[in-house]
Amino acid sequence: MDLNIKINNNGHLDIGGADTCDLVEQFGTPVYVIDENRIRDNYNRFYNAFSKYYSDFKVFYACKANTNIAVLKILEEERCCIDAVSPGEVYISKKLGFSGDRILFSGNNIRNDEIEFVNGEDVILNIDSVSALKRLAESIKPNGKKISFRVNPMVGAGHHGHCITGGEMSKFGIMETEAVEIYKLAKELGFNPVGMHSHIGSGILNPEPFKLAIESTMNIAGKVHLEAGIDFEFIDFGGGVGIPYTPDENLVDLDTFAKENMALFKAKLEEFDMGQPTLYLEPGRFIVGDSSVLLVTVNSVKESYRKFIGVDAGFNTLLRPAMYDSYHHIVVANKMNEEATQKVDVAGNVCESGDLFARDRPLPDIEEGDILAILNAGAYGFTMASNYNSHPLPAEILVKDGEAFVIRKAQTFDDIFEKQSIPKHLE
Repeated sequence: MDLNIKINNNGHLDIGGADTCDLVEQFGTPVYVIDENRIRDNYNRFYNAFSKYYSDFKVFYACKANTNIAVLKILEEERCCIDAVSPGEVYISKKLGFSGDRILFSGNNIRNDEIEFVNGEDVILNIDSVSALKRLAESIKPNGKKISFRVNPMVGAGHHGHCITGGEMSKFGIMETEAVEIYKLAKELGFNPVGMHSHIGSGILNPEPFKLAIESTMNIAGKVHLEAGIDFEFIDFGGGVGIPYTPDENLVDLDTFAKENMALFKAKLEEFDMGQPTLYLEPGRFIVGDSSVLLVTVNSVKESYRKFIGVDAGFNTLLRPAMYDSYHHIVVANKMNEEATQKVDVAGNVCESGDLFARDRPLPDIEEGDILAILNAGAYGFTMASNYNSHPLPAEILVKDGEAFVIRKAQTFDDIFEKQSIPKHLE
């Protein structure tokens, strides 16, 4: 078990050297709290594990996991690169100092104006379809522009069906059977295709699914190399390395994961005589997932047909449990040394029956005013939050060595109201 849980001398949950109860007193709830040092540590552990076995290696952070600009700035300082999936992510990354060669844009069903915008930012373009390739050729003058293609390796893995991004049911990538012809077409149109990308899903905790994806992708790359004459400058196997969410899961053995997958990668390079292209990997969850907690206050203890612990956040604040049936470990931040005495349902404040953070969860005796911490909330937490039920978005706080910094102010009702307008005929 490794859920990055630390308890201070007050018997309270600690994050980044800060007492979570003190943070609640200062900033209120709900509030996301992010540990800066954990992000840096996760990045460096990941980079060092893979570069140990393949030196020409770059990490492209899958920023859809968490796009807070302070988080991105931390990773920019670490010389990380960015995996962007929207023009907005490209825009933010460029504003924060990421150069175009450090941003890989993997668009999906994007508009022509978005294609033109992203191309104008001089980032690495990763093309998902023949349609996107042809529309790009019509929008710009190819003039030897370097691009890559996302392929579907027909391997899928992930913690939920919605998180599996390879295989016959996936909307992502080009088919193996069309790969050679698409790379040839790209050259005919005036592009210089130099990369290949794949991604099979997320929440992967062992090397085996990744090995299958590497073997399949490299077989496609080898065929493209031999039949379309492509000398690859980089090959990208996407992200998907998971973190432990439940108490019975352990951290990924990164050394084993890297060693086994890099051995296969290098063997395939030799098999197809493909030289030494740069290897890209795109971790998101691994870097930020366990860096953060969502702190909420208990505002209701309800004895009904079940026992409900009602808190001041809902799936508008943290969507994963409702959307993916995801498990997030929950602790009572102000009672960390107390043992579980009951099984309860932890319910949110959204007017939906599915607004539950946990069912039958073992927890200590809980009273109104207690502080619950929902762990591992750094990936796909705030970034998927919404104003559903007209709830304002929460604040985000960064902590470093016990010092707290507001990196996103909590919204107010006025923030929601003022972004809308009433036509004159309704006034």
